[in-house]
Amino acid sequence: MRAVLLRLSVLGGLILVWMLLWGSISVANFIGGLVVALVITLLLPLPVVPVEGKVHPLSLLRLVVQMTYWLVRSSIQVAWLAVKPGPPPVSAVLRAQFALKSDLVLAMAVNLINLTPGTIALEVDQARRVVYVHVLNAHTDRAMREFHDQMVTLERLLKAALERDADWRPAADKEAA
Repeated sequence: MRAVLLRLSVLGGLILVWMLLWGSISVANFIGGLVVALVITLLLPLPVVPVEGKVHPLSLLRLVVQMTYWLVRSSIQVAWLAVKPGPPPVSAVLRAQFALKSDLVLAMAVNLINLTPGTIALEVDQARRVVYVHVLNAHTDRAMREFHDQMVTLERLLKAALERDADWRPAADKEAA
């Protein structure tokens, strides 16, 4: 049932994007979007990403609140760097080590990093769980420490929301049970 709902949500999302691209909601655009969505999902299927664990709503809410704070704060900082007089800010490529179990949650972490103004993930070492991040304003040891503290907090919040040890049962354990 979960797989069917997932496929239907992908189809629905693709149809919605199609109609938004055409700029109008009509039966013809819906049918055209359905045809395009079916062609995409049947001829160009994405690999299956294993999903483990459970979503914990309260912890997810904490993650959303913290991310919102970081987004507002970093937006203000980047805006200030853009208008303040003086030399351009010193940037650096910093390494963030994650102990996340799921590739999906690691991808979410990278996307959250990329959403934050002033940072962008340049490289992801999936096997070692290392992300190399370009940080816009890394001119002091304090700024670099704040980045690393933010990455530790991000990892902790993602684990609490999506990867608690008590909920984690890899596919091999499920088959044995």
